[in-house]
Amino acid sequence: MPSKLLRNALVLGLLTAVGPFAVDMYLPALPSIARSLGASAGAVQMTLMAFLVTMGLGQLVNGPLADVLGRKPPLYFGLALFVVASVGCMLAPDIRTLVAFRLLQGLGASAAMVVPIAIVRDLHTGAEAARLMSLLMLVFSVSPILSPVVGTFVVEVWGWRAIFAIVTCAAVLGVVLLATLLPETRPAAMRQESGGLRGVLAGYRTLLADRNFISLALIIAFGIASFFVFLANSSFLLIEHFGLTPRQYSLAFSLNAASFIGASQLTGWLGRRVGLQRVVRIGVSGFAVTMTILFAVTLTGVDRLGALLPPLLLGYGFLGLVIPTTTVLALDDHGAIAGTASAFMATLESLVGVTVVAIVGLFLDGTARPMMGGIAGCAVVTFALAQRALGGSSVAEEPAV
Repeated sequence: MPSKLLRNALVLGLLTAVGPFAVDMYLPALPSIARSLGASAGAVQMTLMAFLVTMGLGQLVNGPLADVLGRKPPLYFGLALFVVASVGCMLAPDIRTLVAFRLLQGLGASAAMVVPIAIVRDLHTGAEAARLMSLLMLVFSVSPILSPVVGTFVVEVWGWRAIFAIVTCAAVLGVVLLATLLPETRPAAMRQESGGLRGVLAGYRTLLADRNFISLALIIAFGIASFFVFLANSSFLLIEHFGLTPRQYSLAFSLNAASFIGASQLTGWLGRRVGLQRVVRIGVSGFAVTMTILFAVTLTGVDRLGALLPPLLLGYGFLGLVIPTTTVLALDDHGAIAGTASAFMATLESLVGVTVVAIVGLFLDGTARPMMGGIAGCAVVTFALAQRALGGSSVAEEPAV
C-alpha cells in the first residue's frame, strides 16, 4: 500500500506540476521577455494573466468531463493541447502572439490541474486523503522550488524561448506516465450515472447550494490568490527594486515555496491527531496575523529585503497547512461529483487570483506596499471565511483515525 500511495503521488504530482511549471520557470524571464519583444512590464504580465485565466475557465469544462468520460481522456487531450501551444509560445515573434498561445497553453494545463484532485478523492477520504494530497504537493513542489532556478539558468544560457522547449518535454513525459502508470479510477458505471450535460448542471447547482462548500472553496481561492499576487509582482520588485540578480531572485522565490510545501507535509500527521478543522484554524490564524503585521511594517516606510522575506516565509508556511486540508474538507461530501467540485474550486481560485492581481496592479508604486497589501487582504479574508465555514462543516472535529 505505501508503494502504491507513493506511485500515485508521484504520477499525480508530476501531472499537476505541468501547469505551474509553465508559470514558475517563466517568472525569472519576465524582464528578459519585455526587452526581447519590446513590450512593457504590464504587457508581459498579461502573458501570465492570460495563462491563469484560461487555466481556470478550462477547469469548468474538464472537471465535469472527467466525471462523464472518465479521468484519463480529458488529461490526454489537455496535455496534447499544452504541447502544441508551448511550441507556439517558443516561436512567438511578438507579445500579442505570445499572449494568444499562452491562452491556449493555460487551457491545456487546466485538465492536468483539476483531474488529479478528483483522482485523489476517488482513492481516499479523510486523513488518508490529506496524506495523499500532501504527498502530491511534495512532488508538485518540484516546480516552485526548482523551476525558478532552472528558468534562470536556461534564460542566461539559451534565452527565454528555451523555457517553452523544456515545458513541452515535461508535458510529453506526463503523457507517458499517464499511459503507463495511472489506471482509470472512474468506473464506467459511475460515468453512466453522471447524466451527461444535465447531470453536470445538476452537480453545479448542488455545489452552489452548499454554503459550506462555497466558503471552503473561497478559503482556498483567497489563499492561492495571495500567492498569485506574489507571482505577478515578486520578480519586478525583487530584481528591479531591491537589486537582486535573477539567480538570487529564484532562490528567494524557492524558499517561499519550500516553506509552503514543507508545512503541507504536516497536514496528514496533524489531521490524525488534532482533527482537520483545527489544522485549518491554526493555519488561517497564523497566516492572517503574520501577513497583516508585515503589511503594517511596510506602511511605516520600512523598505528592506531583510524585513520582507522572513515573515513571508513564515506566512506561507502557515498557508501550507490550509490548502491541502481545506481541499479535503471541501470534497468529502461530494465524492460522486469530485471532478465537477474540483473544477469549481480550481476555477474560483484562478478567477479570484486574477481579480486580486488586477486590483493590486492599480496601486503599484515600485515598493512592496501594494504587493503586501494584496497578500494581507487575502489572508484576512481566509481567516474570516474559516470562522464561518468550520462552524457548519459536517466533518467531525475529532482527530481522524
